[in-house]
Amino acid sequence: MSWAEVYPWRSPQAGAPVIRQVYDQVRGAIMSGALKPGGRLPSSRDFAARLGVARASVVAAYEQLLAEGYAAARGGSGTYVSGDLSGVAELRPAVVEPRSAPPSIPARVRDLDELALPAPQSEAQLFATGRTLLDARAFDAWSRSTRRALRTLGPVHFGYSDPRGDVGLRAAIADYLRAARGVTCSADQVIVTAGAQHAVDIAVRVLLKPGDQVWMEDPGYLATRHALVSAGAEVAYVPVDRSGMVVAEGIAAAPAARVAYVTASHQYPLGVTLSMGRRLELLAWAREADAWIIEDDYASEFRYDGPPLASLQGLDGGERVIYVGTLNKALFPGLRLGYVVVPTALAGAFANARQLMDRQPPTLTQAIVLDFMREGQFAGHIRRRRVAYKAQRDVLVAELSARLGDVMEVDVPDGGMHLIAYLKGGRSDLEVEARAEAAGVSVRAISRLYRQVAPRSGLMLGFTGFPARAMAGGVARLEKALA
Repeated sequence: MSWAEVYPWRSPQAGAPVIRQVYDQVRGAIMSGALKPGGRLPSSRDFAARLGVARASVVAAYEQLLAEGYAAARGGSGTYVSGDLSGVAELRPAVVEPRSAPPSIPARVRDLDELALPAPQSEAQLFATGRTLLDARAFDAWSRSTRRALRTLGPVHFGYSDPRGDVGLRAAIADYLRAARGVTCSADQVIVTAGAQHAVDIAVRVLLKPGDQVWMEDPGYLATRHALVSAGAEVAYVPVDRSGMVVAEGIAAAPAARVAYVTASHQYPLGVTLSMGRRLELLAWAREADAWIIEDDYASEFRYDGPPLASLQGLDGGERVIYVGTLNKALFPGLRLGYVVVPTALAGAFANARQLMDRQPPTLTQAIVLDFMREGQFAGHIRRRRVAYKAQRDVLVAELSARLGDVMEVDVPDGGMHLIAYLKGGRSDLEVEARAEAAGVSVRAISRLYRQVAPRSGLMLGFTGFPARAMAGGVARLEKALA
């Protein structure tokens, strides 16, 4: 049987590169066994004539086969199927029968699939949470900082750098945190991350081993729960009341826990603040139990009634508290920069874990943020945003109370970036979430954030990412969805 008869050779079709089609056919003949190991491939001239293509296309296809080890050249003799393709016989059934049984899926993959987060909210839909607004002054200042950073590109921007982040930016963050949040730290304790969730994930990797117990607020932040569960931690869900995490309940449930995760300044999602008595109680437990506290201060910049609250970390002196913050909420989510402040004894371990996960933060982005902060633009932006976000909150509260006060109870937060509207009459927040989504409004049902505490039916509405003038239209849509 001639080479032309061993395989159903086809002339290339329009739509795909000719070289690739020739390569695929020859490779397919080899993998199916039609062309045997050690067998001679047709000459490029004869093959090109058979397929009706330019000889150069066949030569290029052969060169690719040679480079990948499917073929071997013998000087003065031609091109042959590689003789060391002994494993082709074992692979051949999978090639011939592409629907053969797939490999077994590790149990961990199934576990992670079960931890899937809800689909991201649409940027365009009103009341999506975690969104921000920049005014014209901030845009102009950011543009100037970007231009200056681009003009001063140096060797550090074109290679590997400190996994902890730029030392200038870390110093600027430390200065800001000491002044604004009462955090006790130096630049050596600051590690730049991709955001608060990245910082929490590093902390989980450093502080916990499978089977360790962890306190977490109930209700609480889904992504953090997923990080803890995927790390093999045993989560003890601690109820939350108007004074924050009920520390006594945590001690009763898991007195020997290794870590407590808490959103002390603005509890997620309920928005309450951990009282001073509870803070002291939590710190006392951590010292007695030789445990660590992860303080997620994700939206601390935005407090509308009174000055920002001092951090739990500053109250402790930085011995047992890992302080987590983010610039993504203060500036914009697409920035992807946050930070974690760690006790000096843990700084090396956190830096090494960060390097293993992501090598280093982006140098150019850090340079832009550093310039923005050094020019005083960051502090000015935060002051203006507090005023604007408070006005947006107040308009949303007024619209909800006027239009939907008979079916929901609005809990007005004194800080943060969202509010909670509790549904009256036992109505399902999951049902309302779906109806609102169909009406073009993004509201989050809070019932899915509860684990062991009896869930309340309520909606989480973000107000920071949308101008005040848009609130009335959004509430009108929500009213229609609730009708």
